[in-house]
Order: sequence, then C-alpha cells, then structure tokens
Amino acid sequence: MSDKNTSTLQSYVDSATGAAQSALGSLTGSSADKNAGHAKKEDAALKNDLSHTAAKVGPLSASSSGAVTKDDPNRQEGAWNQTVGSAKETAGNLVGSEDLKRTGAEQNAAGKGQEAQGQLNDFGSGIKNRVGGAVGGAVAGVKGDRDAQLRAQEKHDVGKTQQRSAEVDIQKQNA
Repeated sequence: MSDKNTSTLQSYVDSATGAAQSALGSLTGSSADKNAGHAKKEDAALKNDLSHTAAKVGPLSASSSGAVTKDDPNRQEGAWNQTVGSAKETAGNLVGSEDLKRTGAEQNAAGKGQEAQGQLNDFGSGIKNRVGGAVGGAVAGVKGDRDAQLRAQEKHDVGKTQQRSAEVDIQKQNA
C-alpha cells in the first residue's frame, strides 16, 4: 500500500509548510522555527526524490509505494532483438557480408521500436491506473467504502510503479 510520506503531492505540501515555518522563524527571530522549517523542506525534497524512484531487477519493478509490477514483454523482447541485431551487424562487418549486416541493422531497428512500444504501453497503463485509482479512491472515500478505497489505492500504486519503471528505462536510454 502507498505511504503518504513518499507522495509527490505530500512532498510539495511539506516543502511549502517548511518554507512558511522557516519564514515565520526569520520574522520572529526564532532559530528553532527557522531550523525546523529548513529541516522540513529538506525532508520534503527527499520524499519527492523517493516518490520518483523505481527499483528494477530484470523485467520486475518496485516503487516506494511497495507495488511490484512486471514490464510489458515487448520491452525485454525488443532489447533482446537489439542485442542480436547488433551482433549480426558486427559479424557482417567482420566477415564482409552486406546481407548479414543489413539484416542485423533491421533487427536492431525493429528491436528499438518494439522496446519503445513496450515502454509506451507501460507508461500509458501506468497513467491510466494512477488516475483510475485516484478517482476511484476519492469516490470510495465519499461513499465511506474503506475496502474500495484500499483497492483503488493499490491500483494507483501499481500504476505509479508501471509509470516510474518506464521512465527509468527511457531516461537511461537518453542519458
């Protein structure tokens, strides 16, 4: 289940609260308030960073919410096709085979497209699940249905993990 302590929104609220407390401490001359506000802002920055992380082991991802998801199969298959295609290209260069070089380049390019499609699927599903979970949780909260709220939060957390997992891979490729 999600922990509000690693929520992006909660980190923004904490940061604003810390800034206000620090400003109040400056105005009143209270070093205790000023220091507490500064500490709250630093804690908020840490929470914000934590809410944007995903740990990946092979095709599995886990986020700070505790949800674990499996990547879209196209991501791993696409990465494999890129590796095999690149190996064929290299072999074609070594033995002077234009055909092997060409088929390797084609397989590499197809693998890149396949992996990108898998990332897009996970990113899109993640956003859909996050929004659906947030809306479902709000509706369940209004109705007072705690079980439905928990299911909606779990859906939100799975979506967050899917989205963060895709973001991690995309950022790694663009680095």
